[in-house]
Amino acid sequence: MIGRLIALLFFAREVAHREHLKTTSYAQHVALNEFYDAIIERADSIAETYQGRNGIIDDIPMITMDLTGDPAAKLEKILSAVEKIRYQAADKSETAIQNLIDEAVAQFLSTLYKLNNLK
Repeated sequence: MIGRLIALLFFAREVAHREHLKTTSYAQHVALNEFYDAIIERADSIAETYQGRNGIIDDIPMITMDLTGDPAAKLEKILSAVEKIRYQAADKSETAIQNLIDEAVAQFLSTLYKLNNLK
């Protein structure tokens, strides 16, 4: 399940980058740029930390989701999927890994704030 969590973060980066390139809002453009730069670093940290404890992740699948709406709605759907599987991906007792997942979730939430409130 850790592979799927990492895949979701990779997918979020891809979605954010595509939305960044097509928005006509400068605030969205900047917020999405910050997100896709940061979320890939968060995904990498989660993967490396997990592998330090558990060994190499054998499968990080390519995923897709049916996403509609504005950039915020798309990121909210991906965030929901991340939050749904986080404790299947890494046990609650794996606090170092869960802390890094918290940081990824915080990145989503900060970006959602910017997308929804800064115009």
